[in-house]
Amino acid sequence: MKPESSPAAQAAKSTRKKPTQAERRAETTEKILDTAEYLFSKHGLYGVTLKDVAKRIGVHHTLINYYFDDKKQLFDAVFARRAVETSGRRMQALDDYERACGGEPSVEGALHTYLDTDLDLYIQGGEGWRNYAAFAAQVANTPEWGAEMMDQHFDPVVLRLIGLLKKALPDANEEDIFWGYHFVTGALVLTLARTGRIDKLSGGLCRSDDFAAVKQRMAAFMAAGIKEICEQRGSDRQV
Repeated sequence: MKPESSPAAQAAKSTRKKPTQAERRAETTEKILDTAEYLFSKHGLYGVTLKDVAKRIGVHHTLINYYFDDKKQLFDAVFARRAVETSGRRMQALDDYERACGGEPSVEGALHTYLDTDLDLYIQGGEGWRNYAAFAAQVANTPEWGAEMMDQHFDPVVLRLIGLLKKALPDANEEDIFWGYHFVTGALVLTLARTGRIDKLSGGLCRSDDFAAVKQRMAAFMAAGIKEICEQRGSDRQV
């Protein structure tokens, strides 16, 4: 015979709130977004169907259609969810950095703030953020529609960084600063893709998922490169 619960346990059970419809909906939405994020990070937009997402969750595909009209709407929602957070964090960090340095930024300081704030999310945020990193790298390398998504979510924070770089290099050619950023973002996107190529080339000495190692090196490397091209071309103009 099953023992009866204590009066306190029965009272706690009776007063325990059931999840509201809104809470259940939010939980299901997050589960769909997490699952789709993982699949999109591995296979891209065209390699995933709504049925694939439903199968991985363990539900009928009509449930996905209840929350999202089609795959592209789901794809956009997956991208926007974390894009808003990472761009917002970097914008705040850049604002804080400019105040801290009294409006006299350095190239290294600006790049460390911009890159390290983003890399910290992938170091500390768990596998979900790492999946998003690979997913975002695919979006950034898809000119047909990816550039528009990147423009929408990241242009303000990118231009904020470039503004600080211009302050740090007041005599530099503006064209060189934009090229410098182009090279920075190219290296960052390749890093976020976690292709595993550096693992093979280095015989395991380096790992493409070692974002902490990237953080120790990337900003310093990129700062030296940007300063070099700006100073070299500045010297060429004076000749």
